[in-house]
Amino acid sequence: MSMMRRRDVSLHTLILAILASPSVAFAQVGAVAVPDNASARSYGSGWECDRGYREIDEGCTGIDVPANAYLTDSAYGRGWVCDRGYRMLDETCIAIEVPPNAYLDSLGDRWKCDRGYRSVEQSCLAIEVPPNAYLNTFGEAWTCERGYRAAAGACLAIQVPSNGYLTNASYGAGWTCDRGYESVGEACVAVQLPENAHLDYSGSGWDCNRPYRRQEDRCDLL
Repeated sequence: MSMMRRRDVSLHTLILAILASPSVAFAQVGAVAVPDNASARSYGSGWECDRGYREIDEGCTGIDVPANAYLTDSAYGRGWVCDRGYRMLDETCIAIEVPPNAYLDSLGDRWKCDRGYRSVEQSCLAIEVPPNAYLNTFGEAWTCERGYRAAAGACLAIQVPSNGYLTNASYGAGWTCDRGYESVGEACVAVQLPENAHLDYSGSGWDCNRPYRRQEDRCDLL
């Protein structure tokens, strides 16, 4: 065996002996001073406070959890949140007072009125639905039935003229004229077609037949 090879083997043996030495292992662990209520990190170096404690002045201080609250795993904030049905006030959790005809929302930190009721200050008052109306999708207000329009807290019938029909629009007159008629005020008047003309795509006006061209209220050959 050459001198260089014997030297490499000796160096390798020395490194293994050092790593296996209890005194060296103790020095590596002992180099990290872990305070009370803390544990060495499972990865990297240093330490972290145990659950229920927060790092303050290089130590771990217990988190004060008030009644009706529970610990969180977040490293930020107070370290606790109120139970469902309670809300935070200063450093405490007080019960949420749910009025009649109401319920806790999905987060449990506020209340909402039942369907058919609306919130007024700290109460839920019944929604008065007038005749010819119904509660909307969310049950927080009412909507007039088809053929009626809201006016002064009531639902009034839409007056549809002859040769007209109801629309589903929530704006405008609520009706439109049949094809071949045009709206004039509150009436539907027949479209007057001049010679060599036909109703346009809207049905409430006219265009000239080919090869005629429109000249004011008539169709002329150009």
